[in-house]
Amino acid sequence: MLLARALRPAAACALRPALRHPPRRLLLPSSCSSPRGLLPPPGAAPPLARCLWQLGGGGWRTALLRPRRGSAAGVSCGCGGLHTEGDKAFAQFLTDEIKEEKKIQKHKSLPKVSGGWELEVHGTEAKLVRKVAGEKITVTFNINNSIPPSAEDEPQEEQKPDEQEPELTSTPNFVVEVIKDDTKQTLVLDCHYPEDEIGHEGEEESDIFTIREVSFQPTGEADWKDTNYTLNTDSLDWALYDHLMDFLADRGVDNTFADELIELSTALEHQEYIRFLEDLKSFVKCQ
Repeated sequence: MLLARALRPAAACALRPALRHPPRRLLLPSSCSSPRGLLPPPGAAPPLARCLWQLGGGGWRTALLRPRRGSAAGVSCGCGGLHTEGDKAFAQFLTDEIKEEKKIQKHKSLPKVSGGWELEVHGTEAKLVRKVAGEKITVTFNINNSIPPSAEDEPQEEQKPDEQEPELTSTPNFVVEVIKDDTKQTLVLDCHYPEDEIGHEGEEESDIFTIREVSFQPTGEADWKDTNYTLNTDSLDWALYDHLMDFLADRGVDNTFADELIELSTALEHQEYIRFLEDLKSFVKCQ
């Protein structure tokens, strides 16, 4: 009995290690295992951190910051601008458009206006000057927004293959200034082309342009004064209006002049349009 009590603790101690689970060990790749087991050598990084670094190629942070190939919308030619496939197609379209516009260009140089008018062009603004018997007559116009919009309300018939598209015509508003040598005032007449009169063959005496406003402005001043009285011709007596039209005709501003001004303005507008296309092409291609 005493011998059995003495042997029981010893047997329990002998069986206790077999009942315990072995200590958990972190399974790491063979390249990460250390000959010393789990304890890293002094001064070395923990095996887990080092293995993560190795598995990530040693540059996981750099990989996050590096842009993907082909992610940019285009490439730069060194000028600092962006160039895309759309820009390339756009430039090719402009090249073809310029060739077509030059084919249909009527006037390689601006046509002259009969009657001794001298032409001055500053960009989109043109000025015609004529001096007669102590008077200086100037006609100024700007080609911007001078092409009237096409009538979209009217039904358009189907265009035949051999028919050409209607030509665009520039009909700008123009200002006539009459300056006398012995006065300090300038008579200013604001004129325009009525839409219903453009290209319409009506009566022989019909005027293709009309006077819209008349005023006096100080001679030699660039800025006109809004405080000066301006006469609107909408409610003007017809006899006074006819005298104003005769006054202009006597100084060379008549229907013939108005027709030639349309031809000049159309040529200038087309010339500036082609120049704009060329500038746009150079801008897109960055030349």
